[in-house]
Amino acid sequence: MTVTLAEYSQQQEAMNNIANAVLGHTLALCEALRHNYERQYSGTQNYEFYPETGRKYHKIILDANGSRSVHAFVDKKTGSVLKSASWKAPAKGERYNLLIIKEREWLLENATWHGSYLYKR
Repeated sequence: MTVTLAEYSQQQEAMNNIANAVLGHTLALCEALRHNYERQYSGTQNYEFYPETGRKYHKIILDANGSRSVHAFVDKKTGSVLKSASWKAPAKGERYNLLIIKEREWLLENATWHGSYLYKR
């Protein structure tokens, strides 16, 4: 099967749109996690959540006054949210998918800064 230049260009554009959407949803998840922490412990400790982008995953980092840990991983191509198994690798098994609207809305409303939402599925 041969792919024309126009078809290839359209495929690349679609893949870029998905990757940009996943990054935007990952940033929204980081913001939801930060808000959840602030609701529970306003002003007690400086907790920040932010993504670090790697080759395959966006790694959501929890930074507590300079002490960093991996909160979760997000697959850049599929939007799958995964628990972390270690600093470098996610655990097997998708927990949520940021590209599915219903799952994303639930996640943004119910995500907890300590990660218990990652164990309920």
